[in-house]
Amino acid sequence: MNNESSPTPINEADKASPRLAAGAPAGRVIAVRGAVVDVAFYGVTLPLIDESLAIIADEGPPIIAEVQAHLDENTVRALALQSTNGLRRGAPVRASGGPIRVPVGEAMLGRLIDVTGTPGDRGDPLPADVPLRPIHRAAPPLSSQGAATEIFSTGIKVIDLLTPLAQGGKAAMFGGAGVGKTVLVMELIHAMVERYQGISVFAGVGERSREGHEMLLDMRNSGVLPRTVLVYGQMNEPPGARWRVPLTALTVAEYFRDERHQNVLLLMDNIFRFVQAGAEVSGLLGRLPSRVGYQPTLASEVAALQERIVSVGNVSVTAIEAVYVPADDFTDPAVTTIAAHVDSMVVLSREMAAEGMYPAIDPIASSSVLLDPLVVGAEHAQVATEVRRTIEHYRELQDVISLLGVEELGADDRRIVGRARRLQRFLTQPFAVTEAFTGVPGRSVAVADTLAGCKAILAGDCDTWQESSLYMVGTLDEARERENAPHEATPSAPAHAAQGATL
Repeated sequence: MNNESSPTPINEADKASPRLAAGAPAGRVIAVRGAVVDVAFYGVTLPLIDESLAIIADEGPPIIAEVQAHLDENTVRALALQSTNGLRRGAPVRASGGPIRVPVGEAMLGRLIDVTGTPGDRGDPLPADVPLRPIHRAAPPLSSQGAATEIFSTGIKVIDLLTPLAQGGKAAMFGGAGVGKTVLVMELIHAMVERYQGISVFAGVGERSREGHEMLLDMRNSGVLPRTVLVYGQMNEPPGARWRVPLTALTVAEYFRDERHQNVLLLMDNIFRFVQAGAEVSGLLGRLPSRVGYQPTLASEVAALQERIVSVGNVSVTAIEAVYVPADDFTDPAVTTIAAHVDSMVVLSREMAAEGMYPAIDPIASSSVLLDPLVVGAEHAQVATEVRRTIEHYRELQDVISLLGVEELGADDRRIVGRARRLQRFLTQPFAVTEAFTGVPGRSVAVADTLAGCKAILAGDCDTWQESSLYMVGTLDEARERENAPHEATPSAPAHAAQGATL
């Protein structure tokens, strides 16, 4: 049946139908336009905004929808979170009396669920006594929130040095298509599970089915799954499902934080798809677009999600979010709106990816509010500042080098260029999640080793070394061993292109 249907008034027989009596469905579908469904209620109070509705379809389970607008005293406009194929006018509707409620708790560990909490991993049914929580709730009051100042060590050199993450903070990986955001998020999952015995919640927002399947298999094979909850709203699902998936994942995380008093790592890939789904929903509801075609409610929608990701007391929700940057335009309204809420900005560079510098994190554009002597210590802040200054000076000279050659530079500039190039290579490292593609085991490096290596390069201890000796290594000691064994094969940039081959 074609879903593009015009509104049809409910006749008196429908109003008096026994199916609309007390305890039965309280409304009727009067129009269906794709994912947007108009529902009429007579003789009852209209359901509130964000309240969930169950639309009784002729076949299959009820379709879950969410109220988005009141059209008049009898009619609401709702957004279906599941496919409306085959839905007819006149279908009965039951109001739930509250927002969508999803299962939470220990029973969810190791499971893959959708936006409504329905398992999608072909596992056992959820227990009947599993607790349920609404996906819409206010952020904790400011008086109960804790400050995020404890460093969250990742074992990734360039992140720990230049953009340290905070436990209980929010970090975002910004990058265009194909520069390595998903690979970086997967490596962070791998690193966090090994270092921190907490709960992980992964939200796949607008992900490809292939990526979700690969992540599920990887987690099963690595033994990570028993401490993880996977929540997916895939690309092929209606925009409402992709729009609400982050809230479902956050609700699961909040339960462990507030009621189990456990630290939670919340990973979201890709949060831009959440904004994109919101823009689709806004268009379906007939709202006028705002800047660059985004929804007029962009700032409030992002804030409603981000402001719930906080520490409460001694327990925290730490968020790491991948953010797609459309057309590599970092002035895009979605990108700037998300960036306003994060503590650490990890910016991935297409130019560095093209040179094989993986992870392709731009040391100049990336930043963190935690890179402060009072938080990381004076030595760390000083080394990070000197690394940035050296690489920035090298970039300023690149046009001159391209035109005249490095030989035309003065002695001081040549020395800085050499050290900057060695620093760039030292800040690369192989990942555990790409070992199957590159054949090189992943490296996890302590912050002290990273600082020691960078200080040695800045001091000139490695000025006579081959640059390739520092490429794709862990600590400086490993690079020294490679330098002292000149006939040992060193990895080349193309061999590590797999680290940036995924969005």
